[in-house]
Amino acid sequence: MVLLLAASAATSFYMLSTVRAFVAGESLWTKGQKDAIYYLGLYAANGSPQAFERFTQAIDVPLGDRAARLALQPGQVQVELAREGFLRGGNHPDDINNLIWLLRYFHRFEIVQKPMEFWLVGDEYINALRDLSHEIRHETAAGDVDDITRAHWQATIRDINAGATPAARGFSEALGDSSRRLVAMLMWANGGMAVVLILLTLWHTRTLLAQRRRVEEALSAEREQAHITLTAIGDAVVTTNVNGEVVYMNPAAERLLAHAAPDAAGMPLAEVLKLDGEGSRPLAVDALVGQILQHKAGSTPAPVPAGANDYSIRTIVRPDQSVVPVKLVGTALRHQGTVNGAVLVLHDVTREQHYVEQLSWQASHDALTGLVNRREFEHRLEALLNRPRQPGREGSLLFVDLDQFKLINDTCGHQAGDEMLREVCRMLQSHLREGDTLARLGGDEFGILLKDCPAGPSARIAEQLRQAGQELRLSWEGQQLSTGLSIGMVQLIPALISIQEAMRVADMACYRAKEGGRNRVFIYQPEDIEMTRREGEMDWVRRLRLALEHNRFQLYAQAISALQGTGDEGLHMEVLLRLREEDGQLVAPGTFIPAAEHYGMMPAVDRWVVEHTLKALAQHQRTPGAMPVHTCAINLSGTSLGDDALLKFIRTALTESGLDARTLCFEITETSAISHLPNAVRLMKELQQLGCRFALDDFGAGMSSFTYLKHLPVNYLKIDGAFVKDMLQDVTSRAMVETIHRIGHVMGKQTIAEFAESDAIVAALREIGVDYAQGYALAKPVPLGECLQGHGTAPQSMNRLASIATKEHQRLSSSPGSASA
Repeated sequence: MVLLLAASAATSFYMLSTVRAFVAGESLWTKGQKDAIYYLGLYAANGSPQAFERFTQAIDVPLGDRAARLALQPGQVQVELAREGFLRGGNHPDDINNLIWLLRYFHRFEIVQKPMEFWLVGDEYINALRDLSHEIRHETAAGDVDDITRAHWQATIRDINAGATPAARGFSEALGDSSRRLVAMLMWANGGMAVVLILLTLWHTRTLLAQRRRVEEALSAEREQAHITLTAIGDAVVTTNVNGEVVYMNPAAERLLAHAAPDAAGMPLAEVLKLDGEGSRPLAVDALVGQILQHKAGSTPAPVPAGANDYSIRTIVRPDQSVVPVKLVGTALRHQGTVNGAVLVLHDVTREQHYVEQLSWQASHDALTGLVNRREFEHRLEALLNRPRQPGREGSLLFVDLDQFKLINDTCGHQAGDEMLREVCRMLQSHLREGDTLARLGGDEFGILLKDCPAGPSARIAEQLRQAGQELRLSWEGQQLSTGLSIGMVQLIPALISIQEAMRVADMACYRAKEGGRNRVFIYQPEDIEMTRREGEMDWVRRLRLALEHNRFQLYAQAISALQGTGDEGLHMEVLLRLREEDGQLVAPGTFIPAAEHYGMMPAVDRWVVEHTLKALAQHQRTPGAMPVHTCAINLSGTSLGDDALLKFIRTALTESGLDARTLCFEITETSAISHLPNAVRLMKELQQLGCRFALDDFGAGMSSFTYLKHLPVNYLKIDGAFVKDMLQDVTSRAMVETIHRIGHVMGKQTIAEFAESDAIVAALREIGVDYAQGYALAKPVPLGECLQGHGTAPQSMNRLASIATKEHQRLSSSPGSASA
């Protein structure tokens, strides 16, 4: 508002100063006009040069003002010419900017237009006077001026004076009238501005007062809300003054400290709040308040004294000597930067401590049996392995597995199984020494740590546990339930340095006890060859899992050639599996298939092969000009034949790939098919309805091949390579090949001979009438992509490749069913 008033006053002063400059300029203009008339009359009377010079000086004033006015005409403004004109007119330099501003921007207003009209009339007389001066000077210079001429000139001058005088008077009066009107306008404008500003001031003051009332009401509401909040809050809140005297306590503080707020008001905090140092000296409450009051403003809540951390748990002692654990936090209260008190917040953590203790117990114990769990057991085992062990008293680790426990769950229900587990736990605990650890590792598996126990006593304890388990009987709904214990024992010798190794060895020992007939104790010996083999198989399990996760398997394929006819129906091949190690080496399936079969990983491996084979075939099928594929044989393990979800998986994979099911031929070994006959027949019939075909691999290796053949709806018989490779030297082998081929044709099945390692064998097979042959004499295994491109080439040296094929056969035949892989 002050700025508005100042701007209004400055504008008014500027306009008044401009009008004053205009009036002063008009005065100079009028004076110059009068002086020019006077001196021109003298010059006309006597021809005095001095009079003409004074005339020239006088008339230059109105001529300069006229030049300045013309320089400010709208559309052709020339400020510098106008400035020069006003200087010639005798105007003060400080007034020139005002005159230019007034004539330039206000020439359309009446206060300027009216004086301008008289100014223009006066300029006409000035022009007439100037023209007359030129005539007088010319005649005077010629020297022949008579009295009559001089009298004429003087009469003309008197006429100009008579006309110019009213114009000058009108100019002065019009300018005076404009000045008075402008003063009146400015007075009204400033008065109106003052009234408006007064009204704005009143409105603003009213607004400020209303805002102040709202702030006071909001503060009152916040104060009420704070009081309600402190009353309703579950934590105890206590405020003190700078002297440590209680000022306020909320209801929670009253209940926690067992003091009424009115009684506690004004009391020293040390009398109301008594802290116990958890067995050490009591904490000084005065020191607590002092530390809180000295805490820096804007920092985190102050820690409690005696070296405790923020939010540390302390114990308060109430008047009835009962103790309560609390979390204590304190903060200084400040007003305008000055500390005027402290606030303490106490949170009762009794329930939290109970929960923490309960969670801690649950984290380290089994909920069903109350024993320590696997995590806690491994923690104790690690501690035992990390400490120095006296030779001969290293202690032992027992791995216990219940025999036929699944049978109890399946026949009597899980409640009976749970009760049996609890009964076994009680039995085991009763036969262990104090300080030994019994843990439930999961399911029906238990672990036992025998600390500082030599091998002999450990073996006796294990045998006692086995006998007690054998004698254990549980009555359940009129039945007598029993079980047995298979126990694997390992002495914790210094060579066992990690819990993973110790648990793995104990698990293998327990597995060996089960393999040996169950209900027995097997003691691990480092030199046990069979155990070492099992350890190697378990390592393969880990490697196979990583191979499945990181796609380290690689698909190879070997072309199968037609021996009868042209064989131009398309590519006929068998998909083979290899494992690529981290160092890039390829591992033959005979190395890892036994472990995969033993530990139930073959279904996952088979699914990987099916999925990636179908993807490769689908991509090949979409390639323009690609070689047609007539038959792609994929091996299925015996475990997969018993997998009820395999059929759904193959159907889904076929649908997603868009591949023609008639391209696929699944190979199953004779032994696997007979072992899973019902499932095998059902799977084969379901997939044959989709268009898939089947081949019976390694036919002739089993003892009941011909008996079961009529029950298996296969399309191909693959003659076991053991007969084929020896058929040129062994007449019995040749007879077996001929018999299998003849029976296969009688039953409407085509035959495929494996291990065709030489041209002579191929010729013999063609002579017998075998339909297809597969072996190094015809094509070597190559990566699947190369085989699809027709890069499987026949070897040039039959003898060398026959030797290679023989070694390959020996590798692949190292375990049941491995040759098909």
